[in-house]
Amino acid sequence: MSNPATVPLRKNKAALSLRIPEPKHRPGDQPDFSNIKVPPPGQVRRPDINAVAKDISDIAYELIRVLGDDDKAHGQWDPRLDAETLKRGLRHMMTTRIYDDRMYRAQRQGKTSFYMKCTGEEAVAIAQAAALDPDDMCFPYYRQQGLLIARGYPIVDMMCQVYSNERDPLKGRQLPIMYSSKKHGFFSIAGNLGMHFSQAVGWAMASAYKGDDRICCTWIGEGSTAEGDFHSGLTFAAVYRAPIIMNVVNNQWAISSYQGIAGGEDSTFAARGTGYGMPGLRVDGNDFLAVYAVTKWAADRARANLGPTLIEHFTYRAEGHSTSDDPSRYRPVGEAKAWPFGDPVERLKKHLIALGKWSEKEHAELEQRILEEVRAAQKEAESHGTLGEGKIASVKTMFEDVYKEVPWHLRRQRQEMGV
Repeated sequence: MSNPATVPLRKNKAALSLRIPEPKHRPGDQPDFSNIKVPPPGQVRRPDINAVAKDISDIAYELIRVLGDDDKAHGQWDPRLDAETLKRGLRHMMTTRIYDDRMYRAQRQGKTSFYMKCTGEEAVAIAQAAALDPDDMCFPYYRQQGLLIARGYPIVDMMCQVYSNERDPLKGRQLPIMYSSKKHGFFSIAGNLGMHFSQAVGWAMASAYKGDDRICCTWIGEGSTAEGDFHSGLTFAAVYRAPIIMNVVNNQWAISSYQGIAGGEDSTFAARGTGYGMPGLRVDGNDFLAVYAVTKWAADRARANLGPTLIEHFTYRAEGHSTSDDPSRYRPVGEAKAWPFGDPVERLKKHLIALGKWSEKEHAELEQRILEEVRAAQKEAESHGTLGEGKIASVKTMFEDVYKEVPWHLRRQRQEMGV
């Protein structure tokens, strides 16, 4: 037997190397999305809700689209929504965008510390809210403010939380944009996004265990799919056939790293569902009709006790990650305008016009009404205080909402503080 120490090294081996995924464009480059295949609308088949995941695995690599360049609906996924539902969806998307713009300006004026917009992604939250039942539970991340707007949560209350003022419904205990409302089926947002998948699956399992009829819907960004919580959530959801819709919002960028870092170059995020035995659907996230259709399909499947569905929303983050982010440092200026799937608000508006149910004049009038409503709400919210004005929740509130029966030592501490 040869002594390993005497075996000569073979110098003709190629040196090993790692691939570091890089985005196609960097600051100074001309945005070019010609590498993205834009399939015609209506070409992806719509399977039965009882389809086995492995038999429809090809759909996870396709892109479900309904709205075409002719502004009309095409194919089996057309949900055939009535005009009033479409108008309501358009109004909610417009309200969300105007609300975002007002709060972004408020942050720039020093009235709040932090804000995050969902510009270009409004169809994800609004169309899904329309497809869900009002009492279905939502475990959102921080670009689903449209869910609250669609479910009738008061904008004044949202603004008061952003300002962390004396009327903040969460009493200053959360970051400005991390909303929470049990009444509206909106679970408290956490900055650690991956954990939402595990928490949401637990809620869905409990709902099924109790024999309830409410399903669960949860969202994370594509960057969070690289976290362990994402895979833990998929495992439990698949094994126990939890009644849940699991959404990955692939808006191309985490805070400064693009989706290839999370594994989006060589496969789709929807395809990960197949490996866990659940259907994976990939949808044009800027197409209101398509997002509604796939969500309704997944919801019907969950209600029939057929288990979870993983949905990838292929969209684009048009603005910065947050007000503390400068996207011009890592992507070209104007890249959002080059995104080949357009703007969700504009696309739904044009679809209604093509149906003969809307007009540019009506759209402009609605936009002005919404702007006036949001301005009025902002004026009311600011009357309760903004950052630095000292109008904050009372100190006594830190003794509340923890214990059902306040312990003696906390009662004494509160008495000593005189509150």
